[in-house]
Amino acid sequence: MIAGLALALALQSTPPRIDWPSLAPLPYRAEPQISPDMLAFVASEVTTRKCPLAIGPGLTLSVDVAVLVDAQDNIRTTVPRAIQCPTVEQYAAAMVAGAARGNLLPRRASADQWYRATVTFTWPK
Repeated sequence: MIAGLALALALQSTPPRIDWPSLAPLPYRAEPQISPDMLAFVASEVTTRKCPLAIGPGLTLSVDVAVLVDAQDNIRTTVPRAIQCPTVEQYAAAMVAGAARGNLLPRRASADQWYRATVTFTWPK
């Protein structure tokens, strides 16, 4: 876990060139759900960190996350797409890593493969 986080942070400082539109969607068995506590945390981080993002009733905030999955369906690393709010980016990346463990459809990959997941926070009206 710590090695994966260190790798993700290293990749953040020298970001790989990720062709986001070309990444296949992460093959979840069941899509992760965003809880009210998760929404509250993200809203708090955006506000206290003074991130230049619009949040509030009826609004959504999406974070793309590149996910490297190995041939045994283990999550090797996650790399969030920058949205000018590093704590929310890292939170989304950690959410995806946690939600993907044991929750991926079987694949026929014989090597590591990159996927894309999008975490969408939606505040009720």
